[in-house]
Order: sequence, then C-alpha cells, then structure tokens
Amino acid sequence: MDQQVSLEESRRHERHAHDDRREEILAAVRDACAEEGVSRFSVSSITKRVGCTRSLFYHYFPDKEAALNAALDGIIESFIERLQAWNSDREQGDIEGALDDAVALMKHIVLDERDPSKSLATGGNAALYTAFVHRVADRTARYICDSAVVDFARYHEVRIDHVYETFYVLITGLVMYIRTHPDAPDDLIKDIVASTLHIEGYTEKYKDRRPER
Repeated sequence: MDQQVSLEESRRHERHAHDDRREEILAAVRDACAEEGVSRFSVSSITKRVGCTRSLFYHYFPDKEAALNAALDGIIESFIERLQAWNSDREQGDIEGALDDAVALMKHIVLDERDPSKSLATGGNAALYTAFVHRVADRTARYICDSAVVDFARYHEVRIDHVYETFYVLITGLVMYIRTHPDAPDDLIKDIVASTLHIEGYTEKYKDRRPER
C-alpha cells in the first residue's frame, strides 16, 4: 500500500512539474509577443527567456504557432473566468451596474498592453487575429446567452431576436472599436451596448424608454 501511495504521489508531482514548465513556456510566449511582436518571436527567443532547451520546447509544442495558439487559448480562458466572476457578482436587478462593470472589464482586457493578441492586430497577421477575435466572440456570446440572458429573461422581456448572433456581432465590433478608439468614454460604449441589446431603458440616462411591466 505504501509503495502504491508513493507511486501516485510521484506521478502527481511529475504532472505538476510538467504543467509548471508548460506554463513557463506559455508565459514566455506571451511576453515575447507583447515585447517583440508576433512576426519576430522565435523558438530560440522563447527558450532563452525560459532557460530551457529547444528539445524541451518541442516536447510540449510541435512549433511556435502551436505555442502561440495555446497562449491565446489561455487568454480566452482567463477572460471567461473573469466574465464568470462578473456574472456571479452581479446584483439582481441592477442592470445599469452590470453594464458599467462589463464595459470596464472589456476595456481593460482589450487594452491590456501584455496581451499578445494586440501584436496580432498591429503585426499584419490578419488571419490569425480574425480567428482569435472569432474565438473570443463565440465563447463570450455563448457564455452570456447561457447565464446573464437566461437570468434576465426570468424577469424581463428579451427584446432582441437572434440573441447569440447579436452578442457575437456586438462583441466583435466592440473589440475592433475599442482597439482603434482606446480613449472612447465608458459611457459611450455603454450606450452602444445598451441600445444594441434594447436595454437602454434600464439605465438612468434613458429611463423614459423603460418598457412597461
């Protein structure tokens, strides 16, 4: 029995070490892309940052593109986790407060200087950037439809058709708009979101448009 427990612990430590090294490489990919740009980062620059061999890099990833995609997937997962936190912290009935927090969260993430996807937008890799924005919009829209929209529909009429598609287009457009207009006021973006979703009547600014119960 003791030998079995010892073997399981050893395997668990190996998995943790494996995960740690992989995360170190992904962190280096994110840093390299942010500092050098996607078009200039290389396997050599990653291994130098991590202090590992090329063979170790290739143990985890077949090429630098796979490592970049994994790093981008990590960014999406992190965003979804923060979106889940936003959803759990929402105060029931405070639609305007939820809008304020959502806009602040999205602006912070889109304008994050350490985000390697930013170098996709400025580095000329249009196909990769488009694919990344699609993945962000798809995951975000599906999560919101399955959580906040379901909750909203319990108490209010959902006044848009094609709910997933509307959120997808809205998120895609906001990512592009915020990137090209980083100084856009939060209230402006909030108005865009609210009017697109036909919930502007739940804000103080447009309370005269609130639907009748």
